[in-house]
Amino acid sequence: MNQNYQNHARLVTGFHRVLGLLLLLGFIGSIFNLYKSWDNDSLYSASLITLLFVCCIFLFWYTRSFPLKAQDRAIRCEENFRYYLLTGKALPTELSMGQVVALRFAPDEEFPSLVEKVLSDKLNSKSIKLAVKNWKPDYYRV
Repeated sequence: MNQNYQNHARLVTGFHRVLGLLLLLGFIGSIFNLYKSWDNDSLYSASLITLLFVCCIFLFWYTRSFPLKAQDRAIRCEENFRYYLLTGKALPTELSMGQVVALRFAPDEEFPSLVEKVLSDKLNSKSIKLAVKNWKPDYYRV
């Protein structure tokens, strides 16, 4: 399948939807259990279960965010190098990480002029992706 603006975002069903829903439902259930056991001997167990679900939600969040930060750094480096090869100059530091990530979909022919347009028009990442005429797919980012 060819990648384009409509289908470039990746959602892993088992992780994003199933595990996310299970964690949310489990957390809600643990809060309900904690409330119900407030005045009896199972308060300690109920609070530990709730604490475990809070820990799991943090793990769920950071399991996704830490690798994305590493990928962002790699993308910034790759795009900076590509811009240097095409123009002989470093990628402008005024570009935000989101803008650089969006610019990776521009082919070499469009890349330098699109960078200038992003700087002059202050385009956000969605606008940058929509401005790309010949989409350069990125199948490696998860």
